[in-house]
Amino acid sequence: MALDAFLQAFVTLNGLATSPIVLLVLAFIGAYLGSRVVEVIPYTRRIIERREAQAAAERE
Repeated sequence: MALDAFLQAFVTLNGLATSPIVLLVLAFIGAYLGSRVVEVIPYTRRIIERREAQAAAERE
């Protein structure tokens, strides 16, 4: 029973994923979530802040 539901969901999502419009929407959602995750993770935020500070110091 659970396997039938899983396979039905997989086939449905597979059919949607072959549509170019759905793939574009998923790409935009993934890009947005990726940018949000980078801001949330402290380690990557420190790297970004260092790069911005270095770029600002080079401009002066």
